Amino acid sequence: MIAVPVFNPKGDRTGQIEIDPTLLGGEVRPRLIKQAIVAFLDHSRQDSARTKGRADKEGSTRKLFRQKGTGNARAGSIRTPVRRGGGRTFAKRGPRSTKVLPKKMRRLARNSAILAKLQAEEVMVLDGFNCAEPKTKLFASMLKALGADRGCVVAFAEPDTNAYLSGRNIPGTRVRLVDELYAYEVLRHNKLIFTKPAFERLIGNPTTLQSTESGE
Repeated sequence: MIAVPVFNPKGDRTGQIEIDPTLLGGEVRPRLIKQAIVAFLDHSRQDSARTKGRADKEGSTRKLFRQKGTGNARAGSIRTPVRRGGGRTFAKRGPRSTKVLPKKMRRLARNSAILAKLQAEEVMVLDGFNCAEPKTKLFASMLKALGADRGCVVAFAEPDTNAYLSGRNIPGTRVRLVDELYAYEVLRHNKLIFTKPAFERLIGNPTTLQSTESGE
């Protein structure tokens, strides 16, 4: 069992919650995590670049002059890549084929990333936090009290507009639903903070949580 500390918004430790590693797959799977991260970054690229090859350029295909006897270098059509205005040699063709991981693999990679954070003691549970109004100062002071002001992901069980508006402008901070967590974001930030309802939802049945990572 792994003990996860529970803190209040003032940064005082009020207890701990234990979680069975087998709920998250039992072991960290580095190769699967790498696959998930590569797939996510692959889907993050815009892939809108497109340049014209010689087949895309306008112009005659006739040979410019005869092969021998002119004293000039050999030349083909005017659309050749070696001439000004010709097509590109290795033209970019727009969207590439993207890497797609099955849903179960994405979920297991996400759970494996959370388990890695748990083993590194970089996960905490927040109990009693409530945003009555959107106020960044309140959210920032809470993160500072928890020692998570240098980058973290804060996971909520249900949508909280005030919390989202309060934390979205803080550098290095991401406010997410627990269903929206994915491997890359979990590992990219220093700390992972769950509200108590979100952590209880994770413990309840982590295999049913949706993953919004690439392809879903």
